[in-house]
Amino acid sequence: MKKLILVFSLIVSCSIAASAQPRQAEKAQPSPTPVVKRTAPESFKAKYQGGMFGYSQRDEGILKFDDVNERLVFFGEDQKEKFAIPYKAMLVVYPSSRKVQSGTGRAVSHIPVPGAAIGGMFMKKKKNYLIIQFRDPDVEVQGTTSFLLDTDELLESVIHTMGEKADLTRRGDAYYRPAEPKKAVL
Repeated sequence: MKKLILVFSLIVSCSIAASAQPRQAEKAQPSPTPVVKRTAPESFKAKYQGGMFGYSQRDEGILKFDDVNERLVFFGEDQKEKFAIPYKAMLVVYPSSRKVQSGTGRAVSHIPVPGAAIGGMFMKKKKNYLIIQFRDPDVEVQGTTSFLLDTDELLESVIHTMGEKADLTRRGDAYYRPAEPKKAVL
């Protein structure tokens, strides 16, 4: 019996030692940057969420690329220009998304049936935000503004188009303006 246990433990230890051989590490392949298939439309629907100095109310409207004046313009529901961000003032442009409970999910969660609240929690909806960090040339401060866009495809195409028009540098799914090197004081 002792010999059987000794032979069994010898086989197990050899099999563990054989499987624990070091393997050569695989080199990570850089992930290719996604290619945007289309450019953004000249104007598109957007919901202003806040961030621009002097405009604290959320508003639905239209964002429009004004290439002649090199700026992005937001027109409110009344079709009047509310504000504009010059392309040269843009520092960083990037997407953000958040999953929130849908309206249907909120309604279902309030039904007085056992388990309805749990069912309503699983009804999620994805919201896509366009985030723009900018340097306001009028008051010489930096700010961040955001817009809610309808689809993920629209968000990607808008960020790509804006990055190209504002002459920004790409990093992943965002675009940024590289900092200017500081000059030495003599």
